[in-house]
Amino acid sequence: MTKELKIGFAAMLLPAAILLSTPALSAEPDAGRFQLERSGDHFIRLDRQTGAMSICQDQAGNLVCRMAADERSAYDDELDRLADRVTKLEKTVAANNGSSLPDDAEVDRTLGIMQKFMRGFMGMAKEFQNEEQETKPLPQKT
Repeated sequence: MTKELKIGFAAMLLPAAILLSTPALSAEPDAGRFQLERSGDHFIRLDRQTGAMSICQDQAGNLVCRMAADERSAYDDELDRLADRVTKLEKTVAANNGSSLPDDAEVDRTLGIMQKFMRGFMGMAKEFQNEEQETKPLPQKT
């Protein structure tokens, strides 16, 4: 092979090798996120990001992890709390017949507040305009 052909071949292979290796690197999970410690016949896995702990066992060559008992109860409590919240929200939506529009009394109250605000604002604007006209110097007529 000639020297130019070797250089051209290498120039083509280098970018291809970089492009092919990039997805593998980006798909790799954060290696420092989890810490494994042996404890008897099983492992304890600590998630350094969330603080969650799991108990892992070797089953047929695979490491199978399950939540620790105290975390499982906290997880179940959170699920129950969220289920209660969803039930309350569903009841609220059902009571409104699926409508999120305000009733006439709420609209009237809101309009009254807006009118009061706008009248006050416009009054301040008029006062400001009057002050500017009074302090404006008169043109020189010579």
